[in-house]
Amino acid sequence: MLYQLYQAQADLMLPLRTLARYGEGIARAWDLNGYTPPGLRHFGAACGLIADSAMTHKRPPFAIESVRMGDDLVGVEEVIADDTPFASLLRFRKETNVVQPRVMVVAPMSGHFATLLRGTVNVLLPDHDVYITDWKNARDIPLSAGVFDLDAFVDHLIRFMGAMGPGSHMIAVCQPAVAALAATAAMAETRDPAIPRSLTLMAGPIDTRVNPTKVNDLAKSRSIEWFEKNLIAKVPWRHAGAGRRVYPGFIQLAAFMSMNLDRHLQAHLGQFRAMVGGDRVSARAHKRFYDEYGAVMDLPADFYLETVQRVFQDHDLPLGKLTWHGQPVRPEAIRRTALLTVEGERDDICAVGQTMAALDLCRGVPNSRKRHHLQTGVGHYGVFSGSRWAREVYPRVRAMIQLMS
Repeated sequence: MLYQLYQAQADLMLPLRTLARYGEGIARAWDLNGYTPPGLRHFGAACGLIADSAMTHKRPPFAIESVRMGDDLVGVEEVIADDTPFASLLRFRKETNVVQPRVMVVAPMSGHFATLLRGTVNVLLPDHDVYITDWKNARDIPLSAGVFDLDAFVDHLIRFMGAMGPGSHMIAVCQPAVAALAATAAMAETRDPAIPRSLTLMAGPIDTRVNPTKVNDLAKSRSIEWFEKNLIAKVPWRHAGAGRRVYPGFIQLAAFMSMNLDRHLQAHLGQFRAMVGGDRVSARAHKRFYDEYGAVMDLPADFYLETVQRVFQDHDLPLGKLTWHGQPVRPEAIRRTALLTVEGERDDICAVGQTMAALDLCRGVPNSRKRHHLQTGVGHYGVFSGSRWAREVYPRVRAMIQLMS
């Protein structure tokens, strides 16, 4: 019923947003003609905010067409290197014969598409052959594709590393840090030749008992039965995944926005002022950000519920209780893979110490192959996006990959 109510509301709002877009266009046309009647810019700005308020459920484009390598501008083509019903392994193939280290960026399956890491990929591209896990929207995956849980997530990482071939590297951003560590441990146990040469874990919840955040407290404030009853819904009939149980992306987005509601309200107020004042640069920047932020994907229910329970409630990994298809996950089995952990000083989602815990769990890795970086002055997203990521975090990631290439 939850999803059906959301869909009904979205359907009812569609005509209003269409009219608002039309009103915004009329106001802009008057403005471009050099004469703006009193109040028309305010009307156009209000219409623009209404028209842009809708969530979308399709992945935005990465839109990475070229990258600069030295003095050359090299073309980039998106190629699907491997594909399953739940994800594609997307490669950003460059038009060059230069051989570079292969790196898989493991994007979080947390309500947003992998395009949220566009900036991460852009920074990596000049020096690396970059791949990314492009997770698909669960509401578009038919029931016939089967169940996707935490074990299946680990399976995908192992499969994709195999598709890339021996000698590749893995970078896990945020939520998939646990699965990335589990996949590497499983590959170490089986002596898989495609085991990553280096594993970088960025702002990931390895041990959420350390410096718990509001997100961690929320996960433990209710039973897993409560989460299943109140946050899990079935996809409506009109979508390809009709009947699939999911954690809807619109709920995840609402939860994210409620954590910083005042900041989002101020951002939209600033957008209104920018549109009224004719500040098109600021207005476009705001629109780009919220178009991406409002593009949401549904998560398979089994994966979401297992993540809440096994990672945030029961702390299976740090307590040595995590299993993969019934077999114990032993981080201490990892010996040859170098390990880098990265955290943000002001991270209010994954606090300082939670990711670094992986270094102690991987006691089989020599200290000479372990690194930790605490980035000062950044929150969660600043660890893997923005100027501080490019200037201060990335050089350490690149150095670790170069060390093991």
